[in-house]
Amino acid sequence: MDSTFALEVLDNAPYVTVSFTRPDGTPYGVPLSLARTDDKTFYFHGAMEGDKMDCIAANPTVALSAVSMCAPTVGPKDGSFTLQYKSAMAIGKAEIVTDKDEKIEALRAICQRFLPKHMDAFDDAIKRSIEHTAVVKITLTAPPTGKRKQYDKEGEEMKYGRME
Repeated sequence: MDSTFALEVLDNAPYVTVSFTRPDGTPYGVPLSLARTDDKTFYFHGAMEGDKMDCIAANPTVALSAVSMCAPTVGPKDGSFTLQYKSAMAIGKAEIVTDKDEKIEALRAICQRFLPKHMDAFDDAIKRSIEHTAVVKITLTAPPTGKRKQYDKEGEEMKYGRME
């Protein structure tokens, strides 16, 4: 599937697993709540210290992986056991945001994605937490890719990017 589909999956997934490389070279993957601000920029927030920050300092290359739909299914035509799914992955570079205005806008994007009905409390939350909250920007280094298995209303698998 194309990058538009992949971005939609990344946007609709309740969380995105971001995989880092620890300083000792071992993998570290963690599900995070990401917000996207354009076709190649994602943000997440967290503690100022810890595994994610250590990983970014050692190797800023990260992999994103998400599933926005997964449903066990019996194939409508042949009775096979399968999954219908929508998934996406991407590669990017992570960097810790140091500019205060960018941090605030990134946190605003995160809050608007996950708590849009509570934006009236945003400014007070920023005043309380901005100094001890880390914000990380992930910039994709290539367009994301997506995969899916899905059946149409007639029970035919929709292949090769076919959309309803």
